[in-house]
Amino acid sequence: MAWKLMLASAVAMAARSAPYAVAKPAGKSFVAHASDLLPLKPTPINPDWIVSGNPQARTAEHSRGYDEASLTAIWDCTAGEFRWRFGWDETVMILEGEVHITAEDGTERTLRAGDVAFFAGGTWASWRVDNYVRKVAFLRKPFPKPLAIAYRLRNMLRNGGNQGIAA
Repeated sequence: MAWKLMLASAVAMAARSAPYAVAKPAGKSFVAHASDLLPLKPTPINPDWIVSGNPQARTAEHSRGYDEASLTAIWDCTAGEFRWRFGWDETVMILEGEVHITAEDGTERTLRAGDVAFFAGGTWASWRVDNYVRKVAFLRKPFPKPLAIAYRLRNMLRNGGNQGIAA
């Protein structure tokens, strides 16, 4: 355990001493679109995940982070019930319609236009769409555990132990 802490400390200190950004990444630094004008493409739900109905999903990618570790998309789906595995951490905001969610721990919630929800990567949830749902989704690849610890340690050192949200 001690060697892991020492490694995390070394990584955090190296990250702190390295320049924040050497050069501006190639690509766009600002992306804006009207969400209802993005072209949606069919994104079939895994047939093994469908519980009932014939839900038809579509996705339009809005933007992607330079490091390929984050993605923002518009997603919609017609009526049906299915289980969904979240491969990445995902925060959603419902734009239109509603969906009935049952999380792995049994928590049930109906999400409607304006509601925001978070789903941790590696988890499952049951989705029941009675008519139609449209959402904006922000996805982020979770850090591997050792890197996440090093990152948190670096932030603690930078913030003098304060764990608030940094801008």
